Amino acid sequence: MKKILKTLLMLTFVFALTACGSEEAMSEHQKNKIEEAQVRSELIINYVNNVVARGGDSQLLENYSNAELGEVFKSNIYSEFKNYGMDVVINCEGKAVRSALTTFKSGLETMGSITLGTPSSVVDGSNIIVTYPVTGENASGSVELIFTNDIYRTMISCTLNLNETTGELMTRAALNTLLGMGTVFVVLILISIIISAFGFIPKIQAALTKKSEPEEISKPAATPAPTVVVEEEEELSDDIELVAVIAAAIAAYEGTAVEGFRVRSIKRSGTNNKWKKANI
Repeated sequence: MKKILKTLLMLTFVFALTACGSEEAMSEHQKNKIEEAQVRSELIINYVNNVVARGGDSQLLENYSNAELGEVFKSNIYSEFKNYGMDVVINCEGKAVRSALTTFKSGLETMGSITLGTPSSVVDGSNIIVTYPVTGENASGSVELIFTNDIYRTMISCTLNLNETTGELMTRAALNTLLGMGTVFVVLILISIIISAFGFIPKIQAALTKKSEPEEISKPAATPAPTVVVEEEEELSDDIELVAVIAAAIAAYEGTAVEGFRVRSIKRSGTNNKWKKANI
């Protein structure tokens, strides 16, 4: 058992020494690449700052595509520092140059003139990330540059970012919250309107169906039957005096006695009698 433990301890020490040796060798090599990336970053920041201050960024952004912009930037920065006796060759992608010119343009309008601080670098897999803190007249921020971790050290990204205050962060968070809640309420309102509109669909469908049905042919109105006026027979036989007068008049006209006839009924004459016409 003791032999096994001793063997394990010896193996552990061997692996630890091997790892330390490789880490130390890699650190020395990587240190040179990081230092070179930091030197390039400072040159790039100063050059971009001068270009934007002179107003030359608009010409570069408008006249060149991303593929052309990388080569033009490489040539211009070489010529710029060649005047100071420096042979600086910086490989860069066009989209990184465009991002640098754009963010520096908007950032410097807010910050004013800037001063570089002490850089910090991080190796992230196949990339080297260099961050330079910058202090301006009105605000502060940082410039982040990313280079490939190879022999070319190509710049693939460069941006100037402003530091936001606590109040600005809280304001942005509040706006995001309001925007999210507002979107939810708007969607709920739209859903409720759509659901309430379902009640009108049958009515609209019924109205369209009625319009599509052929109109019924109107039948002529039936002619009302003629009203038959039935003349009521007035029973006047009970009126003794009237009967006696009529009987006497008839007897005088016929020249006979009243006892020779009997009055059974009396009927009212129509409107077209001769007596009425005579009176008119």
